[in-house]
Amino acid sequence: MNNWQQGWWLPARRTDSPNFAPRENGETVSLVVLHNISLPPFEYGTGAVEKLFTNRINPAEHPFFSVIHELRVSSHFFISRAGETVQFVSCDDVAYHAGVSSFRGREKCNAFSIGIELEGCDFEPFTDAQYQSLNTLLRALAARYPIEAVTGHQHIAPGRKSDPGHFFDWERAKEGGIAIVH
Repeated sequence: MNNWQQGWWLPARRTDSPNFAPRENGETVSLVVLHNISLPPFEYGTGAVEKLFTNRINPAEHPFFSVIHELRVSSHFFISRAGETVQFVSCDDVAYHAGVSSFRGREKCNAFSIGIELEGCDFEPFTDAQYQSLNTLLRALAARYPIEAVTGHQHIAPGRKSDPGHFFDWERAKEGGIAIVH
């Protein structure tokens, strides 16, 4: 069964982000970068991540939002605490998730990676539902794209980023069938 259509994974709920660019001709997706996010910080299930990635965050809703409301960021996927997977950007396009980054000496990881945000923070474990959804997604990505590795934002932007954090269980992510590099 083909679960893909123009870079969109059909089992995910689709919510289009305007924050993307076409991949350069001939660019191959070879890396998955894992992140964590919670908005407001340390709060879950608020819908604010979706608003951030679709440029609809209201700076008046929370003091932190006044700091980030002008950011134009995105990720390909977001996995909620309950395990729901939402896709914001086609995997055939570039999402704005990695920023200044380098993997195996190659700069600008957005160009050749897929970003997955897990709802969470650096200070507590992720849920069983998130690992199940993540591994299902990783297997689907590996079947569709020549993914060589899965790594964390903390590994491609050391000193600048700390996610997915100390509580992320890399052993559980190996069930997705792609080499883990950190």
